[in-house]
Amino acid sequence: MSDSRKGVVILGVFVADLAFRAPRQPSMGETLLASGFAMGPGGKGSNQAVAAARAGGDVTFLTRLGADTFGRMAHEIWAWAGVRPRVAMTENTETGAAYIFVQDGTGENAIIIAPGAGARITPDDMRDARATIEGAKIFMTQLETAVETGRAALEIARGAGVTTILNPAPAAELPDDMLGLCDFVIPNESEAEALTGIAVGGPAEAERAAEALRKRGAGTAIVTLGARGVYLCSATQSLHIPAFTQGKVVETTGAGDAFCGAFATALAEGQDPVRAAQFGCAAAAISVSRPGTAPSMPLRKEIDTLMEQTAG
Repeated sequence: MSDSRKGVVILGVFVADLAFRAPRQPSMGETLLASGFAMGPGGKGSNQAVAAARAGGDVTFLTRLGADTFGRMAHEIWAWAGVRPRVAMTENTETGAAYIFVQDGTGENAIIIAPGAGARITPDDMRDARATIEGAKIFMTQLETAVETGRAALEIARGAGVTTILNPAPAAELPDDMLGLCDFVIPNESEAEALTGIAVGGPAEAERAAEALRKRGAGTAIVTLGARGVYLCSATQSLHIPAFTQGKVVETTGAGDAFCGAFATALAEGQDPVRAAQFGCAAAAISVSRPGTAPSMPLRKEIDTLMEQTAG
């Protein structure tokens, strides 16, 4: 059966990103003029699917949409990236949206998400998609859907021997038995702290947090550290993988999704986890040099070129 499996299946949410640029966020009751505004496709799961497909992966995305303008935007970005959508439509519920504040000068961001129709993805939807999940080499999800929905999908994938990845974002409390369904868990610093109670300020703390996640049941923990790369901890190795540099940082919003998507593609191709993490770091470095989220995801040839230049 394993020989017939291929590609990456991702469960997640699509939202329309409404990005505002300003020197700072307003205080309650305050109004600020923005220095810029952009609307585009987003949602962590959708971004990861776009990143995985642009990196060369065979990608199927499981989600729900509303029958509206934002839903049409979703299909347009998936067609552009080469993502195969498996979409359920929800009547009388809008496709989701996200408020994104991007700080002038640093490109750092803060986000509020309204998942809309994506919040109505259920465990029954995952059971309906069983054949798709079981046919994948890699299954990945996040926490933008209900926890019980993600768990149901992870259980289906694990039961079929599919490699499983959880990006625990947005941060939430998770039971150990759900972490035990994950071959890979990929939190950022704040998500790692939420799951372990360990404040992550750099690679040393990331190592401790990753070890704590493994003790709770995760197979391999990879803590993403932004400009400092990632820390990977498995049963056989524990190491810091530095970030790549690719010009000026324009926007960091999609960096984690770029890493996760490219990492999943590399794993599906049979690359070992360290090499796959390096591939993901290269994708993230390119993505932050561009504005936007999904539109910033690099092509495979761009990732390969950056890795070759750095190795040289």
